[in-house]
Amino acid sequence: MDALTETIRGEGFAFVHDDAMRGILTQYGALTDWAVFAASWDDLGQDTYMADGGRYRKRRHAAFQVTKEGAERLPAQPHYQSRDYNQLNGGIERWFQPVLPEIAAGPSMTTILRFCASLFGALTPSRAWFVEMHQFRIEARPGETGRPTPEGMHRDGVDHVLVLLIRRHNVRSGVTSVHDLTGRMLGSFTLTAPFDAALVDDTRVMHGVTPVEPLDPAEVGFRDVLVVTFRRSPPG
Repeated sequence: MDALTETIRGEGFAFVHDDAMRGILTQYGALTDWAVFAASWDDLGQDTYMADGGRYRKRRHAAFQVTKEGAERLPAQPHYQSRDYNQLNGGIERWFQPVLPEIAAGPSMTTILRFCASLFGALTPSRAWFVEMHQFRIEARPGETGRPTPEGMHRDGVDHVLVLLIRRHNVRSGVTSVHDLTGRMLGSFTLTAPFDAALVDDTRVMHGVTPVEPLDPAEVGFRDVLVVTFRRSPPG
């Protein structure tokens, strides 16, 4: 964990392979519901806010307040990004289907939040965090590639981001690249195995993911990820 903290502090991001990530997470709690957790990506709602007209993205959303006492789920609320951070879909309140209660409060998500609070708190001390959880499925079909980041190279407008691969099926590509704020590439990698993870200091770097295409054109492909964003809550 100390090495991971130092990597992000020095580089602005880190890529963690599946076995290492699973090992780190189990230091913070159980993953006993992982099969149910991963299967919940099969029950996401359509993202109807895509300004590019795409029908390739499904998602659910939840918000939390996280402090040293733990995580408290907040009432359902819209996801909002200014157009400074998301020129494609920003500038409006976007309401998505909520994450199912048993998924948001289950062992796997609780463990992931504890891990994030510890890591991100070591990098950026905060009394409290506003946290958003996004379940994303990006689908790929012949004639319509799936675009994990349709807004292009971007920042999320938060302090820190975790992107955790849940599952890939019948897709190629989906390369993540990380750039500094001048546009210089700092690194690239592909999330291929469950638990592969990208950790990003959103105040210092931008990130983007190339489109995914189906390997077998006769079958829909998909890329499932969990995105967790941490933003410092104002004092008070």
